[in-house]
Amino acid sequence: MDMRRLVGMNFARLRKEKGFTQERFAELSGYTQQYVSDLERGKRNPSVVTLFHLASPLGATPADLVANADEADPD
Repeated sequence: MDMRRLVGMNFARLRKEKGFTQERFAELSGYTQQYVSDLERGKRNPSVVTLFHLASPLGATPADLVANADEADPD
């Protein structure tokens, strides 16, 4: 799987688990709603620093955003 798509899928899952809309996450994080949308659709290639900034409001780690689905969910 493409890394951008993987990050987007993981980010969307974690965001929804926290109960955040894209708009609410944007307000909390300082990223735009358009950036969040592009990220979730695999249109963005976030830097390592950006991964840290994205993960923090989700209570996640940058590794959570790049983990393969089978690694992120051991069940």
